[in-house]
Amino acid sequence: MRIDSDVAGAQVFIDREYVGATPVTASNVKPGTHRLNVSAQGYDGVADTIEVSPGPRDLVIKLKEVRLDARIDVVHKHRFGSCQGRLIATPQGLRYETANRDDAFSSALLDLATFQVDYLEKNLRVTPRSGKRYDFTDPGGNADRLFVFHRDVEKARERLKKGDLPARQN
Repeated sequence: MRIDSDVAGAQVFIDREYVGATPVTASNVKPGTHRLNVSAQGYDGVADTIEVSPGPRDLVIKLKEVRLDARIDVVHKHRFGSCQGRLIATPQGLRYETANRDDAFSSALLDLATFQVDYLEKNLRVTPRSGKRYDFTDPGGNADRLFVFHRDVEKARERLKKGDLPARQN
């Protein structure tokens, strides 16, 4: 099995055993299910389950693709009252799903004018460029979940800004 990547010298592991740096040939992999891990500094690693069958096989791992699948239940604070929903982030964008259709929105990640977390206030502020401002909190008052969501989305936004392409959705 020949393994290559779009980042030269990426580290390859099969079933937690180091195989080498890309491009690399793994010649003693038995048929069956195996765990493949490929990583390179500055990129998100790729972990995948692969099925190996007898005969040659070529794999190309794309580390430069931006991967993101983050979800968090939130409370949208209104001037008077609030509503509950879910923020969902993929490389294709951020959307807020809620039963209150007037509050739902969808925006490309790079089209967010404001995307910031205030850990002490337990608040995530989001302003799409062509929309209103949203202030979200965690239903359980947990600022950690807001922080992790913000961190993951911001990391993807930075990679998209520098020109990395979004991974295709399955």
